[in-house]
Amino acid sequence: MPNQKNTAMLEKVKASLDASKGLFVVDYRGLTVKETQQLRRDLREAGAEMKVYKNNIVRIALKDAEMPELDCQGTCAYIFFEKDPVEAAKVVKKSAEKLNKLEFVGGIADGQALSPEDAKAYADLPSREELMAQLVYVVASPLRGIASVCAGPARGLVTALDAIADQKNAA
Repeated sequence: MPNQKNTAMLEKVKASLDASKGLFVVDYRGLTVKETQQLRRDLREAGAEMKVYKNNIVRIALKDAEMPELDCQGTCAYIFFEKDPVEAAKVVKKSAEKLNKLEFVGGIADGQALSPEDAKAYADLPSREELMAQLVYVVASPLRGIASVCAGPARGLVTALDAIADQKNAA
């Protein structure tokens, strides 16, 4: 018969999986309580949440949810992101560089399992806002060119009429 605590933890893991679009797994060995609290705050601002669960219970929850299996061993924390995996990955990468104690173990994004290298690669992608700004720039550039070409003949006409008016005033 399963332990009551483990059953309750399994329900919490399932709830976290249902509420998120994916997760990253990190090895948080060596983090102090203060560093962990700061990491949790930063993740919350990025729309993610860090939880520590038993690895076997997470495996069971992933299997029940028909999600890819993860190879998690040791001290693992699970970072569940609600919207954008890039923002959460950037927070983890920034903290890992700052503290030198945190590293990616893997993750799940878009329904696929991620290796540690794949999870790190998410941190190098531009954020959603940066991509939107790039898209606006790409769309606006040709429009700006078209407007300039269309205004050219009118600008030429105004210049010619200005020159004629100056000639008549000088005479």
